[in-house]
Amino acid sequence: MAETKPNYSTPSAIRSVTSYPARRGFKQAIDPSLDYVIGVEDAIDIHCHAHEGQQDALGVAKLAAKSGMTGILYKTIVGRKDPAGAVGGVRSALESWCAEKGLTPVPVWPGSSVTQGFLSKIEPAWSAKMLKAGVVALWMPNNTSANTLSIVGGKPSAWDKTADPKAHTEPLSWSEALKYGHYLLDDKGGLLPEIEEIFRLAHDRNAAIFFGHPTKQEFRAMAEFSRKIGFKNGVVDHPFSPFVNLTIEEMKEAAGVGLWLNFTYDELSPLLGIDPANMYKAIRAIGPAHCTLSSDAGEPLFPNSVESLRLLRGYMAAFGCTADEIHTMCTVNPSFIVGLNATTKQRASAA
Repeated sequence: MAETKPNYSTPSAIRSVTSYPARRGFKQAIDPSLDYVIGVEDAIDIHCHAHEGQQDALGVAKLAAKSGMTGILYKTIVGRKDPAGAVGGVRSALESWCAEKGLTPVPVWPGSSVTQGFLSKIEPAWSAKMLKAGVVALWMPNNTSANTLSIVGGKPSAWDKTADPKAHTEPLSWSEALKYGHYLLDDKGGLLPEIEEIFRLAHDRNAAIFFGHPTKQEFRAMAEFSRKIGFKNGVVDHPFSPFVNLTIEEMKEAAGVGLWLNFTYDELSPLLGIDPANMYKAIRAIGPAHCTLSSDAGEPLFPNSVESLRLLRGYMAAFGCTADEIHTMCTVNPSFIVGLNATTKQRASAA
């Protein structure tokens, strides 16, 4: 019998099309039950999910406190119309629990999307309201972006209330994606005035903006505007994902204009399947001073955020990142992004 060498790997751009309906459709209650997780001491997770159908926000905060972490930024949480209030409730409950257990509560911060759902116009007033309430980071469109809809499709019930809530479309044509999703540029390729205003609001309040799932054109426009106004809190989320899909050279260029490159466990997970060696190669090329590591976890098909962060840190350490470099990417740089006063090993360009 002739030898064969079957290759069952699938490029992430193809894998994402099949994995997104699966990950969005699978629901299962998650409440971390481990006593603690080793290898995450002092880490700050700047991309944690805890909205409906995801991990329990208080449960993961308890695990983070037991494991010695120093912060969680919730990108999403149950009660997304008032994320600051929802995170405030988690903070209060966590402090009471930690007092009983003799533990130090992990700081928790709220984030918010700049959108209010499909078909809703992006309005600076919404972001201003979120920032005033205590949100420390804003996310540009993710699942509601036209780019996402054109790459992996979406749930039609989001824009058609008569649609089957379990249905998930194939990737939409660009015209359909623009009809239902958000796009940040005007007809001349410049940022919409409302997007520029949101950047200014964040700049004035020392808040972060995560770039979401932009097309290359949207990405370049946001990067250029950040450079123009001297904005140092722009974060390029999961740059290897098919929604961002930067080359390592483009990542270096992003760092060169003052943006942060935020690498995530999601990219390494079986649902996207990025080779961790390539992630390490990117960090080495860019420089840890411009990078962060975060979980982007919360879905039932992932480990909880604390364990996801342990895995990501472990992969990067195994491929060659030093303990000081891990500390820079997981503690020092995230401290700057969430607005803490980093007194040691602070990023030189941020001084």
